[in-house]
Amino acid sequence: MKKKLSFLLVLVLALSTFLAACGGNEKSSEDNSGGDGESTEKTKQVLNLLESAEIPSMDSALATDAVSFNVMNNVFEGLYRLDENDKAVEGMVDGEPTISEDGKTWTFKIKDAKWSNGDPVTAKDFEYAWKKVLNPDTAAEYGYIMYDLKNAAKVHAGDLPVDQLGVKAIDDKTLEVQLETKVPYFKELLTFATFYPQNEAFVTEQGDQYGLEANTILYNGPFVLSEWKHEQSFQLKKNPDYWEKDVVKLEEVNFNIVKDTATGVNLYETGKADIAGLSAEFVDQYKEDENFKTRAETSVYFLRLNQENEVLANLDARKAIDMAWDKQGLADVLLNNGSIPANFLVPGEFVSSPDGNDFRETNGDLGTYDVEKAKEHWTKAKEALGKDKIELELLNYDSESSRKVGEYLKEQLESNLEGLSVSISQQPFKQKLDLETKGEYDFSFAGWGPDYPDPMTFVDMFVTDGSHNQMGYSNPEYDKLVEQAKTTLLDDLDARWQALLDAEKILFEDQAISPMYQAGVAYLEQPYVKDLYRHSFGADNSYKWAYIEK
Repeated sequence: MKKKLSFLLVLVLALSTFLAACGGNEKSSEDNSGGDGESTEKTKQVLNLLESAEIPSMDSALATDAVSFNVMNNVFEGLYRLDENDKAVEGMVDGEPTISEDGKTWTFKIKDAKWSNGDPVTAKDFEYAWKKVLNPDTAAEYGYIMYDLKNAAKVHAGDLPVDQLGVKAIDDKTLEVQLETKVPYFKELLTFATFYPQNEAFVTEQGDQYGLEANTILYNGPFVLSEWKHEQSFQLKKNPDYWEKDVVKLEEVNFNIVKDTATGVNLYETGKADIAGLSAEFVDQYKEDENFKTRAETSVYFLRLNQENEVLANLDARKAIDMAWDKQGLADVLLNNGSIPANFLVPGEFVSSPDGNDFRETNGDLGTYDVEKAKEHWTKAKEALGKDKIELELLNYDSESSRKVGEYLKEQLESNLEGLSVSISQQPFKQKLDLETKGEYDFSFAGWGPDYPDPMTFVDMFVTDGSHNQMGYSNPEYDKLVEQAKTTLLDDLDARWQALLDAEKILFEDQAISPMYQAGVAYLEQPYVKDLYRHSFGADNSYKWAYIEK
């Protein structure tokens, strides 16, 4: 995604409401009764939330953003799902898998579970869905996340037929998965949305309508998407056919799509929303409120610098843009929600080396705010380009907070880089993602939330022609380090760790992106909301264990 995403993402919209991540959403917790052990049956089990954007996709093979991943995490279920500690626990899998001695062949048993139309969930549903993702005709941006599967990269590239992919339903209850090499975080990886099953007969019946409406989707998770009013609201209801339905306490989870912070706060104050994200001015207003909360996230926001653009193909121009604006001011004043300035890609307090060293602490800051050096780089860039006046367009989200960030960037860059004129294109979430995918922008406000617990979930975004590269960046040495970290170095974890550290350094030597901030979130949450689990990677939230206690 949480990419993520994209994943992806993510990614990515923590600005308009704290609910957003690789584009995003909110998060969850656990317990099957009230906190004091009393029954919650007398309390109306309805959770009312806010979302900052329409759901871009409900097809797990095509989704790339945190909004989609968050909803899918609660209405679908893969072999595993994340618990309150971000550990993989049983989903559709029944018991522990059988793993070969070399760690490359995993055999899973599928538990007795049903789709929402009554069909059994089978191993064939996983085989079909995974092959669908990697079929070149699907054009799945997140196909690369499956490249640990045997022959996955070659199948995705069209160099091998789909039936050569290392996934096979031995029978309805047995799924055999072959890997290119052992993967230390494989169970956690399998919680990600791209690995969800799909019912082939239903998907085929729906054709190009699959995933577009609430009734053109089958569900096997704790909830079903019962109502979807596009660009307005959507609703989840408890799934009566879910294998562990007795654990699920919530009867409904209602989402209103709200892009304005003031509107969200008003809904909270009037009892129509149980949680509301806060922008800077509201943080000052509510920081003494007993229901005011903050938390750190692992999402990182950055400016994509599209090297297909003549100006941004110039290294000095990219360095000038990165150095010319005050990230500390953005985090402390404009965001004011616990976000910290970023001069990096991989976030802090996310993952540690084999000997326990935090990735971020080891690599440190890889950039700086320096207006004088920015001006020097800018002068060199203009001389090389033969231009005195340069116009660039910033592709932005359409939320209120994103608009303020865009205006801040415009003012900073135009003030410090003589001759630069910045225009801003604010687009609805889905349209913005589409423009980035097509490369139809100059530079863009983007973000990424981790999809699994490893630096690779950030680093491999920017390999040459990667589906989430989206900005024409290419460096052979960077590609080599990423490939080694995915393959030959998996038996030498210290060397693998160093390769990932080195790759991140190359990214900033090339100034491929201009990092902005590692997200923090400030919000109001009613005290009766219990056990809503918030995850540090993958989907933002799980509502399976959440409940209302009044």
